[in-house]
Amino acid sequence: MSLGKERDAFLPINRKINGSSRYDSDLKERHMSVINTNVSAILTQNSLVKNERAMSGAMEQLSTGKRINSSADDAAGLAIASRMTAQINGLNQAVRNGNDAISLVQTVDGALIEVTSMLQRMRTLAVQSASDTNTSADRTALNTEFELLRTEINRIGTNTQWNGENVLDQSHSSSTGTYKFQVGANGDQTVDLTIDNYTTSGAGGTKAAVTSTASGSSFGMTAAAQVSTLKLTGTPLEGDKIAVSVADKSIVYTVTAANVAGSTAAKDLGNIATSINTALGTVSGVGTTVTATAGTITFTASSTAFGSNSFEIGSSKGNLGGIATSDIKTLAASNTSIAALDTAIAAVNTGRSKMGATINVLQYAVDNLANVSLNATASRSRVEDTDYSSVTTELARTQIIAQAATAMLAQANQIPQTVLSLLK
Repeated sequence: MSLGKERDAFLPINRKINGSSRYDSDLKERHMSVINTNVSAILTQNSLVKNERAMSGAMEQLSTGKRINSSADDAAGLAIASRMTAQINGLNQAVRNGNDAISLVQTVDGALIEVTSMLQRMRTLAVQSASDTNTSADRTALNTEFELLRTEINRIGTNTQWNGENVLDQSHSSSTGTYKFQVGANGDQTVDLTIDNYTTSGAGGTKAAVTSTASGSSFGMTAAAQVSTLKLTGTPLEGDKIAVSVADKSIVYTVTAANVAGSTAAKDLGNIATSINTALGTVSGVGTTVTATAGTITFTASSTAFGSNSFEIGSSKGNLGGIATSDIKTLAASNTSIAALDTAIAAVNTGRSKMGATINVLQYAVDNLANVSLNATASRSRVEDTDYSSVTTELARTQIIAQAATAMLAQANQIPQTVLSLLK
């Protein structure tokens, strides 16, 4: 036996005697078996927990259809999706608002179609009555239908409603004839419409004109006791609007039945003056006095200057007031009625043109809102929705890993049993 072989034969003996050798130390580290701490099982279990978390996330995405289910998934994406959701909800509601507005305007237009038909019939009767081929009895018979048609026009104007609101009799409507249709996702994105008063009684008739005098320029009162006056000419009627602006305050006063209860053209404006005084109060700390006599409202500065003021009479709301008292009982009355009916028909035609244009505008607005909502929805989808193909693949991957990890955990748990077998 050679020397080398003899040395190798004694190596096991040396290893047993000298267990502190470097070689044996490394061997112990690599092959040490323990019972108290199963490191392999712990590592396998940690990996299994992480995999189960990933698998749970994939299953949640697939079940909800959303990639972002909490802020932990994507904080920035969640904020973006939330803002887009608010915008989309606003756009969708604006579409419904626009459709409601179209329905309202169509209701008005439909009523005006019938009003136009009756006005045309009334004009035909007036033209027929304007011929002396008719006797007095004939004109009386024609006038019967004429008055019934006028009554029906006024009934339609008074009773036509949409959602409980009078839409043709603005003197009895909370909107006062001005409608703002919200057709946007944000505030003040509106389509505005003014609907006049299409009745034959109450508001209407001759528009009250305005003539004014003032001691200051541009109706401004620059010193105490200076005076500005608003003089109403013509015949103010119920429903007429008087707009008054003094310094930093302004009001719009609607003429009431009590204001026009007199029988003369110069109506009692005492109630109007009282209402203006109440509304204006003290203007910029400077007192004002408002008085009224026959047809004139006078503004007097009671102390010092308070700036400029202005007066304006609004357009009469009663577009059909011109036929309120018309008849066709005589030749002269028939000719007068023809002129009044021409004015009424022109007013209704103007209103119908406005209604038609507004319907078109609203329809364009609704179509645009629907398109914007669609694009916004698609954008939100790209941010928060689940990519089913990738998530399905991820779920399959995590399920395979979970199965493998479970098997490995079982094997790792068997290692202490192997060590225990050495004690047998």
